[in-house]
Amino acid sequence: MPELWLCSHRVHAALLFAAMIAGCESGPTAPSAAATVTIGPAGVSPGEVRIKSWSYVTFVNNDTRPHSIVSDPVDAHTQCPPLNRVGLLQPGESGDTGTLNLTGACGFHDHDNQGDARLRGRIVVE
Repeated sequence: MPELWLCSHRVHAALLFAAMIAGCESGPTAPSAAATVTIGPAGVSPGEVRIKSWSYVTFVNNDTRPHSIVSDPVDAHTQCPPLNRVGLLQPGESGDTGTLNLTGACGFHDHDNQGDARLRGRIVVE
């Protein structure tokens, strides 16, 4: 009888070990695009998006002119540095922010059209 108990526990231990190995092989989850902001002749749409932390936002330029998306404030671009990764988008191009991992609000604007309120927006990281 003790042999059966010992064998049963070995099987359970082997199954547990196999499950642990399977979980390790998948590795950490890669960040994902949680939202898309489109830039068009009428401005950015939507003007505000809400995402979970450790995600990023994709910007798509559907306008006929280039746009340069950067973080607020206008002169420093320091509020959310991962936004500066989008940079210059030619018509038809798209670009991603870096991973946004800190909760809070991240304002953005078109650096080449700083006075145009239609080209400003906000990403809320939850």
